[in-house]
Amino acid sequence: METYPKRNNKLIPLAFLLIHSIAILIFTRGFLLTRTELPFHSTCSDASLSPCLSNNHSNSNHNQTKCWTKPVVDRVVIIVLDALRIDFLAPSAFFPEAKPWMDKLTVLQNLAFGNESSAKIFKAFADPPTTSLQRLKGLTTGGLPTFVDVGNSFGAPAIVEDNFINQLVLNGKRLVMMGDDTWTQLFPNQFQQSYPFPSFNVKDLDTVDNGCIEHLFPTLYKDDWDVLIAHFLGVDHAGHIFGVDSMPMINKLEQYNTVIERVVDILESQAGPGGVHENTMLIVMGDHGQTLNGDHGGGTAEEVETTMFVMSTKKHTTSVPPEFDTSSCKQDPDGKQMCISSIEQLDFAATLSALLGISFPFGSIGHVNPELYALGSSSFNLDNTKQPAVKEWMQSYVNVLCVNAWQVKRYIDVYSNSSVVGFSSDDMSRISDQYSAAEHHWSNSVKHLLMDNDGNEDSTNTSALKAQIAAYLKFFSSVAELARSKWTEFNLSLMITGFGILVISLILQSLAIFHGDNKPLAVGSGLSTGAAFTLFIVLVRACSFLSNSYILEEGKVANFLLATTGLIKLRYSVMRKAMRKEAFIFLAMVSVLRVSIDIGLTKQAATSQFMSSSPTWMLGLAPDHPALTYAIEIAPILSVAALICVLYIAVAKTHSEGMRKYVTVGSMLSYLLIALLWASESKIFGFDGFLQVIGGRNVIPQTVYVIGLVQLFLLASCHMFCSGKDKNWGSRTVALVSACSSPVMLLSGKQGSMLALAYLLAGYCIMRLEGVERRTKSDGQNSKLDPVCVVQWSLLSVCMFFASGHWCAFDGLRYGAAFVGFDEFVLIRQAILLTIETFGFSIILSVFGLPLLIPTHGEKRRQLFQMYMLYGVISATTVTATILCVTIHRRHLMVWGLFAPKFVFDVVGLILTDVLICLASAFCL
Repeated sequence: METYPKRNNKLIPLAFLLIHSIAILIFTRGFLLTRTELPFHSTCSDASLSPCLSNNHSNSNHNQTKCWTKPVVDRVVIIVLDALRIDFLAPSAFFPEAKPWMDKLTVLQNLAFGNESSAKIFKAFADPPTTSLQRLKGLTTGGLPTFVDVGNSFGAPAIVEDNFINQLVLNGKRLVMMGDDTWTQLFPNQFQQSYPFPSFNVKDLDTVDNGCIEHLFPTLYKDDWDVLIAHFLGVDHAGHIFGVDSMPMINKLEQYNTVIERVVDILESQAGPGGVHENTMLIVMGDHGQTLNGDHGGGTAEEVETTMFVMSTKKHTTSVPPEFDTSSCKQDPDGKQMCISSIEQLDFAATLSALLGISFPFGSIGHVNPELYALGSSSFNLDNTKQPAVKEWMQSYVNVLCVNAWQVKRYIDVYSNSSVVGFSSDDMSRISDQYSAAEHHWSNSVKHLLMDNDGNEDSTNTSALKAQIAAYLKFFSSVAELARSKWTEFNLSLMITGFGILVISLILQSLAIFHGDNKPLAVGSGLSTGAAFTLFIVLVRACSFLSNSYILEEGKVANFLLATTGLIKLRYSVMRKAMRKEAFIFLAMVSVLRVSIDIGLTKQAATSQFMSSSPTWMLGLAPDHPALTYAIEIAPILSVAALICVLYIAVAKTHSEGMRKYVTVGSMLSYLLIALLWASESKIFGFDGFLQVIGGRNVIPQTVYVIGLVQLFLLASCHMFCSGKDKNWGSRTVALVSACSSPVMLLSGKQGSMLALAYLLAGYCIMRLEGVERRTKSDGQNSKLDPVCVVQWSLLSVCMFFASGHWCAFDGLRYGAAFVGFDEFVLIRQAILLTIETFGFSIILSVFGLPLLIPTHGEKRRQLFQMYMLYGVISATTVTATILCVTIHRRHLMVWGLFAPKFVFDVVGLILTDVLICLASAFCL
């Protein structure tokens, strides 16, 4: 008879949800603070405050004056190819091994190396995080992105900080944009004409690109614009869905090659004297790179390395002095030299501002790139020899750097005075000394040389100009280094407060486990040993988060600890001569999960084609071997059939009646529909035309979603309105888990059914082995909760997260899952689907499946409450350790690339776990 008091049990999980939310919110306010965005904007009149020459003094043989610097180009065409890797554009000779996706943009290669003086390829370096929103913000403001903005990638807020687009509008430039609608969200009402297209349906490779093509070519013939921006998304989406090494990616690159070839033809045809493109610059660039499996968002070399092609319609541009040339050269098979320069994306806003003659964004900390600026220098008066041209470029460039350095120093001073934390006095002193030294050399030497310049070659001291340029570049380098190392303002008081609240919540939640029971988890030495062992396992895993190496291998660490618990259970099963078969099956499933985790890491590190490539070295089969192809196609279907059989047996054994029986039957129907969907997508079953017959590929997924919602509604109705007390915990839990499992399995793809089957077997073994160490021949039953089984369940859920191909980074999110069953982007709907896919196995099914671990005897309501509290303690301990880790390592090199994403995933997981425990408590207690 269950005598455990029911009152307030449902409120306790809700209280801990509230405490955890407050603690995380406080810590986040201290840890993920963005840098202070200053409300100031640059104006043309600001330049009069600088020590530099005005336009009337600099290059006096030019009558045109404009704002801070003399414009050197009239129009700019910017074509953004989203997620453009460096090896998409750079020749294959620059890489150790030629790949199928290389050398597809041949038109740009021919322009860069056939006429190097007017076109150049750059290797561009982006700052993480490498999501499109942050990169566009960094490119246009000239500042560094901040980690907290990642959360806005699905709903970009308008940029209020001074930026390149704003300066163009203030200076009367006319802007036209087409492509990714992120631009119109970031810069509303800034474009004279705009043709935005929705950007978040990653399954759609063509809508945005076709929209760009439709408007790009007609616009190039018009003269009613000064800056044109076309943002293509096909390569980014092809990477997310198919990976880099795929035919859709190659087809997209070949399409881009054709498009750019036509763009170049139009520009060159209108580049004659008096033509609309007489002095136009074409920039083809990526906003970030991507890994081989098409992901981005982190800070790996593949993600931060992108490329930029720049061409001037003026065919005679200036080469920079070798001291400022960053070129890296190789030879093609014919022995011709090919050179690629380098540029920081941080410098893009300042360089474009100088080229167009507008004031620099107030918060820009980049500098004008010498090689890119030189490509626009054809507007200078050049002699027949190169030396005077180089000198004239140096005279103009050094004055541009003077204005640039003054602007950066002004921003650093204002920021340090306006921000809550600012920079330290030592850092400011070092920066000020470098700027003062450069300004002293400028005022006492170079400035007078430029003012006294009468056009004579010997009147300007070349070495003085080079020394002045070097001094400015050193100053810019120091500022960028300082900003990258100390940009984020950590509020230690808030961080410590949040951490302290979490620690207190851990203590309270641990005490809640003992709520209403005089001797919980403490009867008998065996159980005391189990509690101590559970504490040991939890603390070992928590301590592992203090090392970045262990975080990278978190899945393997969890699998190792799970195997350790399995060996303990095996020992007791052998000693008690009970459940030996289950102990061996459990260890076998742990081994299978370890292989799955390794395959998931292979996907992370190598390619999205891992399902066909990874088994080849294990089985000794070629990737296209028929046996492997059939196995990959048939195994998911067979796994679905096995799951249906298991559900049928579960229904038969638990004697489900009424509503719950129909709910479980509904899950079987959903499983059949999922198997039918996968079979129709395969070429070996002969169902190729089935999806067209039923109305498209979205019909079955939407049907599965509807069935799942109806199942949950029926379960909730049964719980609230059905009379009588149903004490059949098994049928209740099976019905709830089966209702949730169908969408999770569908969204996980064809691996979902196999993972679900492995999860089921491992979970069944945990359930059967519960309390085996306390069993005797005379007493085969247990009435006390075994804490080891709960920690096993928790470790199993962690293993499932990594075995399903996820990892704690934003490039580990499978955005394609958000569009299973839908083609249109709706923020809430797609966010829910992505959450289900990411945390389905590891949290949703784990929390709802906890009642299956309840011992067969004893006060089940009390045991279930203890189990929920213990599971919550384990999850909260993980987050507390993660918070301690990021607090300690807040200045670590990998804080934004590794520790911060781990923090975000863990806190989201904890809040989701708390919410589900509240729902499960309301359903079961």
